[in-house]
Amino acid sequence: MTKKRPEVVASTDNVDAYISQCPEDIQRKLKQIRAAIKKVAPGAIETTSYFDIPGYSYPGYDYHGMFAWFSFQNSFIGLHVRPPTIENHKKEVAGYATTKAIVKFPCDSPVPVPLVRKLVKASIALMKGKK
Repeated sequence: MTKKRPEVVASTDNVDAYISQCPEDIQRKLKQIRAAIKKVAPGAIETTSYFDIPGYSYPGYDYHGMFAWFSFQNSFIGLHVRPPTIENHKKEVAGYATTKAIVKFPCDSPVPVPLVRKLVKASIALMKGKK
C-alpha cells in the first residue's frame, strides 16, 4: 500500500513558526528567501503541510502544485526546487553544494536573492509545462 501525500493546506502561521525556531541570523536569511519566492510567485499557497518545511504551490498541477521549498540545516540553508531545475542551471549553481533538487547556501554567506528568484521561476515553468 502506497502512502498518499497530504493535501496542501495554507499555513502561513506554520511558516512563521518554522522561521522563528531558527537562530536570529538565519531567520533574516529565511525571510529573504521567503520574500524572493513570494515576489516571483504571487498568489502561491504557502504551507508546511507537504514536507514539514515551508513550501509553495499553485493548485491544479502535478505534485499538488508544489514548486519550491526552503529549509535550514546546521551548516546550510536549502532551496528545494523541482528537478531538473538544478541540472538546467549548472553554471549558476556551480559555487554551491547541490543535489538533484536542492541548492545549499552556506549559512555564513549572503543569500543570493537573484539566483533564488531565477531558480523558483524555472521550477514554476517546469511545473506548468507538465500540466
